[in-house]
This record gives sequence, C-alpha cells and structure tokens, in this order.
Amino acid sequence: MGAGRAVPRAPGEPPAPQPSRHRSRPTVHPGAWWLWALSLGAAATRTTNPLLLALLISASAYVVATHRAPTPTARAYTAFAKLALAVLLVRLLFATALGSPIPGTHTLLTLPEVPLPHWAQGIRLGGKVTAESLVFAAYDGLKLAALLICVGAANALAGPARLLKSLPGALYETGVAVVVALTFAPHLIADVQRLRAARRLRGRPDRGLRGLLQVGLPVLEGALERSVALAAAMEARGYGRTVDVPARVRRTTAALTLGGLLGVCAGTYGLLTAAGGTYGIPLLLAGAAAALAGLRLGGRRSPRTRYRPDPWDARAWLVAGSGAAVAALLGLAAARDPEALHPGVVPLVAPALPLWPAAAVLLALLPAFVVPQAPKEPS
Repeated sequence: MGAGRAVPRAPGEPPAPQPSRHRSRPTVHPGAWWLWALSLGAAATRTTNPLLLALLISASAYVVATHRAPTPTARAYTAFAKLALAVLLVRLLFATALGSPIPGTHTLLTLPEVPLPHWAQGIRLGGKVTAESLVFAAYDGLKLAALLICVGAANALAGPARLLKSLPGALYETGVAVVVALTFAPHLIADVQRLRAARRLRGRPDRGLRGLLQVGLPVLEGALERSVALAAAMEARGYGRTVDVPARVRRTTAALTLGGLLGVCAGTYGLLTAAGGTYGIPLLLAGAAAALAGLRLGGRRSPRTRYRPDPWDARAWLVAGSGAAVAALLGLAAARDPEALHPGVVPLVAPALPLWPAAAVLLALLPAFVVPQAPKEPS
C-alpha cells in the first residue's frame, strides 16, 4: 500500500483521532506565572502569622497540583517543599542550641550551657529553652519556608527555559546564565532519582552513606557530560554572536538604560522616605520607562527569532494581577494592623486569623479557575 493512501474504515467504525498540534502548548505566559509566584513570596514576607502563611502555602500548592505540566522542572516542587521543611527545622534547632533574644517564662527544658569567652558576649550555647523563643523561631522559619515554596511553585508552573524565550534580546546572555543556574537543581534531582531507581532494580542499596557515595559519582559524571553538551549546543546555535549597530544607537541605548536605572533607584529611595513621597512615583515611572526603552533598543544587537511565542493575553493579566493584589493587600494590612499580621509571643497567645487579609490571600486561587488545567501524563 502506498504511503500517501488512506486506510479504508470499516462500516460503523468511529474515525481515528487526529493528533492535535496545540494539545501540549502552554496556555499562560510564563512571566505571568513567575510574577504570580514572586508576588505571593513578597506577600509572605509581610507577615509572620502562621495561619495566613499556611493559607498562602495551601493556595499556591492547590494551583500547582492542578496546573503543573508533566515536565522535569515540575517535579522540583517537592524538593523545594522538603527544603522549606528543612529550613524550618534548622531554625528551630538554632533557637534551641544558640538561644534567642526573646524573653520567656515558660521553660520547656534546660540544656547544659557551655561557657564562652568574653568576646563572644550575646551568644550562648545551651541554657534554658522557652516556649516563647521556639514559637518566635517557628514563625520566622515558616515565613522563609513559604517564600521557598512560592519559588518552587514558579518552577513547577513555568520552567526557567520557557521564561528565557520571553526575555528582551538585551538580556539574553544574562537570562541564559540564570536559566542554566536554575535548571541545575531539577536536573540533579532527576539524575539522583533515576540512579536510585536503577540501583533498586538491580538489588543494590540506594540509601545510607554507601548508597550516597555510589550514586554521587555517576551524578557528577552526568553533570559534566551535560555541561559539555550544553556548551556544544550553544556554540552550534550561535550563542553570543551580535550584529553591528550604529554608534548613535549604542550611545542612546547606554544613556537610556543607565538613566532609567538611576531613576528607578532615586524613585525607590523617594518612596522609602517621608520627604520624597511627592517625586518618588513620577521618578520611578519615568526611570522604568527609560530603562525599558533602552532594553528594547539594546535587543537589536542580538537578533533572535521565537518559535511559537507565548502570548500575553487576558488570562496572563488575571494571573499576574491576582498575585500582585495579594502582595499589595497584605502590605496594606501590615501597615494598618501590624499586630494581626505579626502576632506577639510575649505573652504567649494563640494567633488569630484576620478576616480581610485572609480573604485577600484567597485571591491567589484565581488562576485555578481562569486557566485551563495542564494535560495529565498518560497512564
């Protein structure tokens, strides 16, 4: 039978499904996911209330569970969650072993105290461990853990490689360096999981010190081979090559970029001071506009084409806007009611859940309803 002829269909047989070219194509711009996740991380830094932080972590985890694509970078979310748990435990361990400046009256246990020289005043090893100091350390560690989980959500929903395609041409080299650094951990975790599964299939130990040593060498060898292959691929694709542009364009680009960054710094300083509130916002906006214009002109030195670029549509605005709204509302709540967002530990009381900041955190769930879910892995 010729290759160009169609196979006849039997009577009553349903038509064969046609492959879809756009089935696995992402539906939301990667920059929107990163802005959403980083905004949630910024919101987490505005509070130490464990109930709000737990609600923030739960909202981001729900969006990740329903919308992450079956890619290697999506599996890194579990690693970020474990890292966040480790950070929380280390913070509690430090508060137990090194003490805390928080005074307390509820003594849980007393450790043997190690005497230190006079030049180490303010530091102690051992001594009394109070409930107030542990609760304060748990609040502080949970805030950092929430920030790490939000970064893991950004990697799970939109890999750094997708984000690289949307960067301006002037930031292409910097973006490649950042992407290579960010993708190191997910690839390393995937290599470790693959090698441990292979050792279990062969009946060899994959845990403990012996398993770690026998897995570490192949992982290092794979990382070196991947770096050599990446360098060869970058060279073959003409990475780092530029085109000549007129001197006038180069000078204009440098002036706009440098002037814009100085304007952003001056505007930010004006917003942080009481006297600069009148000129801070206009200077910040003008500096940002000048910097963006400089980046756009600088992109002429690095001509690139994009295959099927990700569009920035209404869904992207909703995703990014929901994260920005959460960060802005929690920042406003921290300024108006700091006691609700930063519960005290002296005296030791149970934290309360403020209603309207909690409702603001629930805005982070908006992407779960406006963005179509990612296709699942075939079983």
